[in-house]
Amino acid sequence: MKHILATLLLITAIVPWCRSQQLHSGYPITPVAFTDVKITDHFWKDRLQANREVTIPLAFEKCEETGRYDNFVKAAHPDTSYKVEGFSFDDTDVYKIIEGASYSLQTFPDKRLSQYIDSVLDIVAGAQESDGYLYTARSMNPTHPHAWAGATRWSAVEHLSHEFYNLGHMIEGAVAHYQATGSRKFLDIAIRYADCVCREIGDREGQTVAVPGHQIAEMALAKLYLVTGDKKYLEQAKFFLDKRGYTSRKDKYSQAHRPVIEQDEAVGHAVRAVYMYSGMADVAALTGDSSYIQAIDRIWDNIVNHKLYITGGIGATYSGEAFGRNYELPNLTSYCETCASIGHVYMNYRMFLLHGDAKYYDILERTLYNSLIAGISLDGGKFFYPNPLASDGRFERQSWFGCACCPSNVCRFIPSLPGYVYATRDDSLYVNLFVANSSTLKLGGKKVEITQSGNYPWSGDMAITISPQKRQSFTLKIRIPGWVQNTPLPGDLYSYIDDKHTSYTIKLNGQPIEGDLHNGYFTITRAWKKGDKVEVSLDMTPRLVAANHKVAADRGRIAVERGPIVYCAEWCDNDVKITNILLSKKPIFDESYKADKLHGIIELQTNDVQVLNYDATGKLHVQDTSLILIPYYSWAHRGKGHMSVWLPTELYSVELTRPKEDILQNNGFFKQE
Repeated sequence: MKHILATLLLITAIVPWCRSQQLHSGYPITPVAFTDVKITDHFWKDRLQANREVTIPLAFEKCEETGRYDNFVKAAHPDTSYKVEGFSFDDTDVYKIIEGASYSLQTFPDKRLSQYIDSVLDIVAGAQESDGYLYTARSMNPTHPHAWAGATRWSAVEHLSHEFYNLGHMIEGAVAHYQATGSRKFLDIAIRYADCVCREIGDREGQTVAVPGHQIAEMALAKLYLVTGDKKYLEQAKFFLDKRGYTSRKDKYSQAHRPVIEQDEAVGHAVRAVYMYSGMADVAALTGDSSYIQAIDRIWDNIVNHKLYITGGIGATYSGEAFGRNYELPNLTSYCETCASIGHVYMNYRMFLLHGDAKYYDILERTLYNSLIAGISLDGGKFFYPNPLASDGRFERQSWFGCACCPSNVCRFIPSLPGYVYATRDDSLYVNLFVANSSTLKLGGKKVEITQSGNYPWSGDMAITISPQKRQSFTLKIRIPGWVQNTPLPGDLYSYIDDKHTSYTIKLNGQPIEGDLHNGYFTITRAWKKGDKVEVSLDMTPRLVAANHKVAADRGRIAVERGPIVYCAEWCDNDVKITNILLSKKPIFDESYKADKLHGIIELQTNDVQVLNYDATGKLHVQDTSLILIPYYSWAHRGKGHMSVWLPTELYSVELTRPKEDILQNNGFFKQE
């Protein structure tokens, strides 16, 4: 298998055909399939290439090295001598990587990659039991299964076995593979396992009543319903949601403390939570159950107003990898797991598809450009599990983790990015992300070509060219981000505290046009002709952000952002200790583009800063200095050291560095599922 793996580093488009299928999701708004959007954007094109040429091959290689494939081989030939090690959800890494590779195949077809996936699926298929059950943590040694597996099927599924979690990622990967190749090879494996679950789990006589300990099966089963048309999968997804809070498990950690339709606060394990909220949105869209929508609306409000980091990250505490209390947003000890950021994108994407309001994309964009991509290195080969907003020098990117859910999750998310750019509803076309691309989509049953050009997120100037096949009337909806309307995020958790007032301009065929915003979108309705050009200019002046005073960790501090990018100060750019600085209350920043730094960034520099130190006599010494800031997502590429997003502007917030021997040491942060 390794000689096949080596060829992945030389991916070439040698298969002229791929299967693409836009599924009707039940949502009022329809996303434009990522296969219909060709990215030409420098910022994202580099990341898509790194995913294709580095991340996917690395991930498959790690599956070989760490025995992920061996688990399936052993499950095909059970033996009481096998010692079941690793995590009970290790199977999902294989499924997620196949999903990411399948997304890549749809935009960059590659025969060798497809053949490699087929060889892996042969191994996976061999582990499936005759009734469809597929869970290597039990099957390889049914007498002595994994310690988290439980003595029998489903007996520990609400706690640590992850049998339903494995099913969810299997379905997600199988659907992506089917769309990419037209082959039912993986899809049929997933259907057999889903059928096994549908037969054995439910509230009919002879069935087991249980819900997922770790959610994701809910949205996966909804997707399987869309692919197959078999309503039992949708009913199973709804069963998992409706029974939550009514089974033996009733704790906040797993969002089982109350029935889902009664919940109004984001609690517990952050990844499980946003996966569940996403599943609720899917089931609501497909069934019309408005009680689900009302519940996730309340939960979304709670996150945005009380539990969201300025980077778009969620999950405040290492304990339980969980949401904290309202306004509990520590920086050095923040968790902000990469998987949680991906799930947060999923949730806000679905909220937009339900409601059509730009505020959901404001959060999605913030998460995407900051907390999410901070989780993977610029070259695609190293990863973060947590994404803290401050570092005392302990944090370092890793090439892999024993629990590899974050690397494999990024692997599957990045190639799906083009699908977040556009959406349609009736005769309206939404432009949601400013990403240079070319796309051919259908609007009112007619083909429309649309291209975007620009250098976002470094420049706020973009051009959108519209070319219908022939003159066609429709509405173009351009998202005007909250940050250019002087609102960093919906709600009052964060606010700008400088005296600047940014704005935007829109031109149509070179002429300025005025218009009102509808749900955050600048709306142009007209009969469009080939070559019509809309120019969008967003003011990207650096802004100073303060948190709500109830956020204790950020009192007396400010964050700096420019456009959608949150900035930080890192040790290697500055000659002073990051912990010892004090910013002016009204710093002025110079901007400069550094093409050769961190794959090209806008760097910010200010001279309105002081550094505080104790002299030899113990007196406080203050000296004027300068400070360089870089985009938060790009930190920790040049070694370990201090970093901070929130910078002191009040003396009481300065944390003078303590003696080295007093600094808390930590050997790393490995996930406890």
